[in-house]
Amino acid sequence: MSKRDYYEVLGLSEGASKEEIKKAYRRLSKKYHPDINKAEDAADKFKELKEAYEVLSDDQKRAHYDQFGHTNPNQGFGGGGGAGFDGFGGFEDIFSSFFGGGGRRRDPNAPRQGNDLQYTMTITFNEAVFGKETDIEIPREETCDTCAGSGAKPGTKPETCHHCKGAGQLNVEQQTPFGRIVNRRVCHYCEGTGKLIKEKCGTCGGAGKVKKRKKIHVNIPAGVDDGQQMRVSGQGEPGINGGPAGDLYIAFRVRAHEIFERSGDDIHLDMPITFVQAALGDELEVPTIYGKVKLKLPAGTQSGASFRLKGKGVRNVQGYGTGDQHIKVRVVTPKKLTDAQKKLLREFADLSGTVPDEQDEGFFEKFKRAFKGE
Repeated sequence: MSKRDYYEVLGLSEGASKEEIKKAYRRLSKKYHPDINKAEDAADKFKELKEAYEVLSDDQKRAHYDQFGHTNPNQGFGGGGGAGFDGFGGFEDIFSSFFGGGGRRRDPNAPRQGNDLQYTMTITFNEAVFGKETDIEIPREETCDTCAGSGAKPGTKPETCHHCKGAGQLNVEQQTPFGRIVNRRVCHYCEGTGKLIKEKCGTCGGAGKVKKRKKIHVNIPAGVDDGQQMRVSGQGEPGINGGPAGDLYIAFRVRAHEIFERSGDDIHLDMPITFVQAALGDELEVPTIYGKVKLKLPAGTQSGASFRLKGKGVRNVQGYGTGDQHIKVRVVTPKKLTDAQKKLLREFADLSGTVPDEQDEGFFEKFKRAFKGE
């Protein structure tokens, strides 16, 4: 099966910026991460996303992909004594050998920021509205305490790779139909680190990191909504070669409330009332997220009428005021009536006639005319 275009995988155009690529990857990886998405194809899609991001986020790999796509430009030039182009990095390497450049070389020992981590937290409706302080545990890589991150057995230390002289890359020469080509490759002796570890740490096996569960105290801000995320700076995986740690991104999943519904910073409530309350009016006791409040219901209220309680919604998570609570009343028709109740309702019907209210006469006149075909 042929690979999809990497830009298509991330939903971007070819001119996308690095920031757009990063944002698209974070959004989609959150959607298809196997720990969150349980669909059968989620793992494959996540793997496809990761591969696309690794290529498009690297300037050299992206330039190569933009020029050649998924096709390997080193194949199809065999013959001529079997020299071929197998094992070469493409035409850009040929030009770099001619002109002595080929882009900036990354120092394998330079400090690099650690990887970001993602964590999904499920909270209740009220916890989202009012905020909460809690502790969470996340699995992440930590610097090995035994070797202090060097990867070497205590009492020893890594040595500079004598194959690449610490550069992390090797120059490979080969004779081709175009002449002698010098191609730069990652040093396979030190795997690009520029260092060799003769005696590896027994705890981490030379990796310099170990998997641990880290407890982190989190202050959930009041007003967060379902699907939003917050960044906890410096709580991702540790940096490399003394670089800064990555960040932790917490995505929130908010459980539904039994009676309230949220829309942005507003709260919505369906309030059942009786026919008598609607007809005669009443003072209702209405629940809000802050407790019960009084609401005056005018006589003659129709089912579906809406009322607003200003400032009884959710405080904006960024501090931009507070939403409102909207109440929609719904007249509930009783299903079971006593004989006395039925008698009273029949008397009411006799007194009120066929038209429920004078203000509705226009509607009923139109209704009758429609059936008469006028």
